[in-house]
Amino acid sequence: MDRSSGLRGLQPPTSQPPGTQRIAVLVPCYNEAATIADVVRDFQHALPSATVYVFDNNSSDGTAGIAREAGAVVRAVSDQGKGNVIRRMFADVEADVYVMVDGDGTYDAKAAPQLVDALVSGALDMVVGTRVSDERAAYRPGHRFGNRLLTQCVATLFGRTFTDMLSGYRAFSRRFVKSFPAHAAGFEIETELTVHALELRMPVAEVATLYGARPEGSESKLNTWQDGLRILLMIVRLFKAEKPLLFFSLGFFVCALLSIVLAVPVIDEYLRTGLVPRLPTALLCAALMLFGAILLTCGIVLDTVTRGRAEAKRFAYLLHPAPKPAGDQH
Repeated sequence: MDRSSGLRGLQPPTSQPPGTQRIAVLVPCYNEAATIADVVRDFQHALPSATVYVFDNNSSDGTAGIAREAGAVVRAVSDQGKGNVIRRMFADVEADVYVMVDGDGTYDAKAAPQLVDALVSGALDMVVGTRVSDERAAYRPGHRFGNRLLTQCVATLFGRTFTDMLSGYRAFSRRFVKSFPAHAAGFEIETELTVHALELRMPVAEVATLYGARPEGSESKLNTWQDGLRILLMIVRLFKAEKPLLFFSLGFFVCALLSIVLAVPVIDEYLRTGLVPRLPTALLCAALMLFGAILLTCGIVLDTVTRGRAEAKRFAYLLHPAPKPAGDQH
């Protein structure tokens, strides 16, 4: 089958007048039949010029058909996981401005024009819809705590960050979307989105948005402990991949410190008696120091590789212009 024919439906259905922004609303979905129709209609009303795309991830409750009836462009993604869906959306959809939102009906569609305006007027690359809610059922204390903890971990490792790193409501520029590598498979994708913006030092912002509880009949797909652990492991992997010199240097210092601490009594006894009765300890000290040196060497080599990768991503990012207000030709 001709691949181009399979993607034809992903293009906006009508041509845009010169000087206007093509806006795409991207909705990743898995079993959201109870809410998807309202989500599609709300965003069509909030952004009348936008095309709403629903990417269905093996739903078994008729989500795809309901979204299609509501007026969305629907596509199926067979690889399970939100990260896999977002990778497909970013690859297939062509637009100037992208608004991504979950299909569970918890995010306020009325805030979408504000996110788009902040992105375009400020020539930004990502605007995060920071969740604000007084409903206990909408944003449980455990999720709030986990979000703050993980956000602080990213801030410590990668510098400035957002107050709601795990929000599923965001607006992106084309140059962000087309330079994003998308390695994550599941809910850890929001962490990767955040680190991508921090790594390339993109201009970003936050906009406070209302966050509500899921309606009756809609269930969260997020597993607090399992997905929290996956997000934490993603942070560690990104730390190793993006800051290898620091990551492996920490291993070197731990090995070197253990080697020195264990070697002190061995050296003291050798200086006093000229003997080395603790030969296994001496060998362990030497092995630890050698292992630390190998880790440090790996960090130095990988740091050079990482700089090359960062430059390549930067060049891919610069291939696309920043979003511009209508009528701005400069």
